[in-house]
Amino acid sequence: MNVIGYKYTTEEKAKQARRACSDYYGIPVSPDDVTQFYVNYQTAMFDNPKFWYIVYHETLRVVLGNPTEFEVAEPPEPIETDATN
Repeated sequence: MNVIGYKYTTEEKAKQARRACSDYYGIPVSPDDVTQFYVNYQTAMFDNPKFWYIVYHETLRVVLGNPTEFEVAEPPEPIETDATN
């Protein structure tokens, strides 16, 4: 699938970007808040090498800069089998 966002080669870099966005927007307000992060990252599990990414939203540009467009491999389709066998 085609994604517009921010791509990271290590999970640590994705965590740093997540923290930068949360800090910028003042989240969490207190340590026991339900919302701990302004945005979260995802793992491209089916890509080789694996990478981490954040999907673009206009509010992220001020913190993370201009997004890029990249491909993320989707999981393979499940094989249908005849349940009667």
